[in-house]
Amino acid sequence: MAKPRISFEFFPPKSLDGSFRLWDTVQTLAPLGPEFVSVTYGAGGTTRKLTHEAVTTIGKNYGLTVAAHLTCVDATRAETLEIAKSYAAAGISEIVALRGDPPKGASGFAPHPDGFQDACELVSALADTGDFNIRVSAYPDPHPDARSTDGDIDWLKRKIDAGAGSAITQFFFEADTFNRFRDKCAAAGIDAPIIPGILPIENWKGMRAFAKRCGASVPDWLDDAFTAAIRDDRHDLLATSVCTELCSDLIDGGVENLHFYTLNKPTLTRDVIHALGLAPEVALEDVA
Repeated sequence: MAKPRISFEFFPPKSLDGSFRLWDTVQTLAPLGPEFVSVTYGAGGTTRKLTHEAVTTIGKNYGLTVAAHLTCVDATRAETLEIAKSYAAAGISEIVALRGDPPKGASGFAPHPDGFQDACELVSALADTGDFNIRVSAYPDPHPDARSTDGDIDWLKRKIDAGAGSAITQFFFEADTFNRFRDKCAAAGIDAPIIPGILPIENWKGMRAFAKRCGASVPDWLDDAFTAAIRDDRHDLLATSVCTELCSDLIDGGVENLHFYTLNKPTLTRDVIHALGLAPEVALEDVA
């Protein structure tokens, strides 16, 4: 059986320290041979310029295939497509097309009067250019704005039908959560690849709050395990074990791709990939 392909998500730096952390992350993880890496947008499109700079620099200096996040937030259609055009001119052929999170303090998403109303419109416009392989988001647990998982699946099918070639899921903590979602997608006629998004738990308290905002379900057993591990100073050991076991279960279930949300902290992601035996030999020699 072929080894699953891996990919990583980074976010653009907002400070000098952040820049050092990003480049350290890229240098640590690039030798692991990712199929692609993605670079996020900040909420409300606040890192638009920084995202562009990070995407083009990573692609130029590290020889990686880079997928730029692009959202509908706070921009006209013309402005958004101009950003896409600039990516194409820089040789970037992958985009993760998203509705985007509302600006900080906003009560919810409100489309720009002259902008794309939702991710489906953005995907369709990008597909019409013929310049990009388009990836979109998917939600094994219901999106905070969705009425149900079935609603999320219907919305995903619309995005695939509009021209997206694959989807990357929000993070989750049990393989069965992904497997049930994947089966429902197949039953709905979605045949595009659905890539599970993996969040190594660098900080339990921070992740717990993040999961609540995203609508990701946290099982009681995981809460109990980290409470005990923090008390016994075993947080990092448990984090590596939990993430490795989740990925192993997914691989046993036939998953062919794993997308890691690195939070620009490479060590845990690297350790999990080594534990799974997915690192190329050259990377293992470099670490030794």
